Amino acid sequence: MGVFTYESEVVTTIPPARMFKACILDGDKLIPKIVPQAFKSVEYIEGNGEPGSIKKVTFGEGSQFNYMKQKVEALDKENFVYSYSVIEGDALMNMLEKITYETKLEPSPAGGSLCKTTSKYYTKGDFELKEEGVKAGKEKALGMFKAVEAYLLANPGAY
Repeated sequence: MGVFTYESEVVTTIPPARMFKACILDGDKLIPKIVPQAFKSVEYIEGNGEPGSIKKVTFGEGSQFNYMKQKVEALDKENFVYSYSVIEGDALMNMLEKITYETKLEPSPAGGSLCKTTSKYYTKGDFELKEEGVKAGKEKALGMFKAVEAYLLANPGAY
């Protein structure tokens, strides 16, 4: 088993507390509403969003995958840090043990946020992860992030 780590950063004009609330704390409701082609639904199988909770995400029509199960690893509401693992589903392609994501929102000097994400892909056997696959996933995640940002900019009273 190998572990491949990728890091990314995105800047937004939205302050960390507001972006964290919309994207992370209420993302299970908000994202299927504003990006239905990405996520059709999110339902908790165990827990209610705290660490240890498990949720099933059903992908929308625009996805090549059907579903994934995520386990919440950490949730720090004061420091705007969220970590979860994809533990089941066709997004793992039978080639990955799991994928772990950690997202941290920090204040940016310009008054918005800097969103830092670390992704760790735990491969099975000798499987080697291709850069294109990771890039495609990052672009989809960025698209959802930008959709939430656009929603917040268009709805200044939300969150």
